[in-house]
Amino acid sequence: MSIGKSLLPEFDQEMASTRRVLERVPSDKGEWKPHPKSFALGHLAQLVATMPGWLTQTIRGTEIDLATSKGYSFEKTKTLVDLFDRNVREAREAFASARDEDFDVTWSLKHGDRVLFSGARGPVVRSHINHLIHHRAQLTVYLRLLDVPVPGMYGPTADEPWQG
Repeated sequence: MSIGKSLLPEFDQEMASTRRVLERVPSDKGEWKPHPKSFALGHLAQLVATMPGWLTQTIRGTEIDLATSKGYSFEKTKTLVDLFDRNVREAREAFASARDEDFDVTWSLKHGDRVLFSGARGPVVRSHINHLIHHRAQLTVYLRLLDVPVPGMYGPTADEPWQG
């Protein structure tokens, strides 16, 4: 089995959990922050919806240039879930079609002409998945603080006990 295909079960599980969290984000609370230094809920949700697209760009390209980013806006939850679903489909296709040697290619994170980081694609892909999980976890804290039920991801939550 190829490296890309071997990552699909974990990817599918994490994306299903992420979707359950993302779809609970209240659209009317987009500008809410738990602290003045925190990211706004709507921007954090937009980041989470966009991050599977980083996986596609990383697997199929050799860099992401942050200087070309469109920045953040406040979107309705349905719009973000639709964006997330599209990005997940594209990332899944990228994983499925990747050859093992593709994961050895050097990949770079840039800001214009400045290289912020370079490394082999394989570890970068894993880092992107972990980074997405980190921001999903932040999103669950935001939901809890807003008294929005938090879905189970690896087991039960205070809002969703074991099903069975």
